[in-house]
Amino acid sequence: MDEQGAQGIRTRPDGSERPLSEVYDTALLDLDGVVYAGGAAIEHAVESLGTARDGGLRLAYVTNNASRTPETVAGHLTRLGVPAEPGDVITSAQAVARLVAGQVPAGARVLLIGGEGLRVALRERGLQPVASLDEEPVAVVQGYDPKTDWERLAEASYAVARGLPWFASNTDLTIPTGRGTAPGNGALVEVVRIAAGGSPQVAGKPQPPMHRETILRTGAQRPLVVGDRLDTDIEGAYVGGVDSLLVLTGVTDAAGVLAAVPRHRPTYVAADLRELLTGQPEVRRVGCGDAGGGDTEDGDRYGHVCGGWTASVADGALVLEGDGGRPFDGLRALCAAAWTAAGDGSAADLDAGKALARLGLG
Repeated sequence: MDEQGAQGIRTRPDGSERPLSEVYDTALLDLDGVVYAGGAAIEHAVESLGTARDGGLRLAYVTNNASRTPETVAGHLTRLGVPAEPGDVITSAQAVARLVAGQVPAGARVLLIGGEGLRVALRERGLQPVASLDEEPVAVVQGYDPKTDWERLAEASYAVARGLPWFASNTDLTIPTGRGTAPGNGALVEVVRIAAGGSPQVAGKPQPPMHRETILRTGAQRPLVVGDRLDTDIEGAYVGGVDSLLVLTGVTDAAGVLAAVPRHRPTYVAADLRELLTGQPEVRRVGCGDAGGGDTEDGDRYGHVCGGWTASVADGALVLEGDGGRPFDGLRALCAAAWTAAGDGSAADLDAGKALARLGLG
């Protein structure tokens, strides 16, 4: 059961006595930063996913990256050691193609600013991708493609300035690669916006069209969203009303999750995909008779306990006490202290440096 405050705001991560792979029927897994970074598998991902699949958990791969086709992504996963079929892959290209098809005439020409994944998805919906305004498209759709150059961005800008409906597969500002963080489709969308004005209709996470596409294609009844980004994966789960697992193998770090606003607070927090196969420890709120804590409005003292750690807030800082147990138990306790203190806002102004350094997560 979700741990929510009186106003429906999440104030701590959930616990689970059973392994998450047994609680949920389908894992909706992000790819970049969760399963792989660049071309290489993230540590523990292949073995963990194999074990979860063998235990009966359906694995669906849900990505905002619109550049590759489901066939290409499935082949990549299989080469990494995670057997996958094209039907197991859901992309923002598929979501935006459905969105476009619902608003333009059947068989319409659409100006394509993107890669093969988006081209195939548009054709799947009966639309005709074209490369120039001279071919009289009725809309422009923009998706991530690492080969996008100035000429393509300029063509998109001309189309948007002319008043064509503008669609974007997603607006992630960055994308993780094997060499680090690089500009994502959102950065390219910003270039067009600056040149032409306006804003596109967006299909990818965290927007509802992506969640709808995922549920339509997987038929999941008890889905768990697994991701590394707060503003796409976790917010997408929040918008869709489903549970989420944040893994710290990609974009988000420990300080980021502590500062999360309500729509970015995951149901569970984990180091990596191994915790799909385990239960989740309970985070308990305790009074001053049990441990040191923060101040409530009426002067009572309280803290939050997980494993061997107790977290609280004092003098504008997060405080961590404990016996040196598992670091992520300490992080879960800190999440509870930070999210409770922040309420419906962010705890970004709380000093978490010392607490995270003690866990080796600073």
